[in-house]
Amino acid sequence: MAASFPETAISTERLLLRPLAEDDAPGLATMMADDLVLAWTDLPHPFTEEYAAELARTLAPAHRADGRGIVFAVTEHLTQRLVGLVELRNTDWRLRSTEISYVTAVWARGEGYAPEAVLGVAQWLFEDRGFLRLELRTAAGNTAAQQVAQKVGGISEGVLRSAWIERGESGEVVEESRSDLILWSLLPEDLESPELRRDGWHGDHRYVLRD
Repeated sequence: MAASFPETAISTERLLLRPLAEDDAPGLATMMADDLVLAWTDLPHPFTEEYAAELARTLAPAHRADGRGIVFAVTEHLTQRLVGLVELRNTDWRLRSTEISYVTAVWARGEGYAPEAVLGVAQWLFEDRGFLRLELRTAAGNTAAQQVAQKVGGISEGVLRSAWIERGESGEVVEESRSDLILWSLLPEDLESPELRRDGWHGDHRYVLRD
């Protein structure tokens, strides 16, 4: 039987990262109907409520059970409103390494939710699951995602040339173009950096498991 992540939830100061539910489908479909999501992710387009329900019901559970990764819905503690989506993918259980991707709803951008969610997952991976490496890959033009990588202490390791397909809409047509990717890594020792401590990401910001 393949190694896999346990079905769990992760709590940070403002956020709860939990398994997807079919009730999330309308909110997910609304969140994904955004030009930046189209451009910087490989999610299906259009991202319909039907696909969102299938993702929650079968695709995400299979992704976890097969050992490929895990998908979290990111919600606010205060309102239970859907803030975003976080996915671990391309998990290598021998190397104890995985890749993280994240989407933030339009209304929630600029509030620090993405770095808070990424750090919560990183702490869980390193401290609870014994992982030793977390990768982030950001398109060359996606400055917001690059800022998230920098804020969580990620180290830029180089450029993967022409490794991504950027999408954009022109009328009813989705146009594609090649893009470079920037590869970032986060190791357990990176979470102890003076910069993260100064910026207040430790202490009360530690994750709490909710199995």
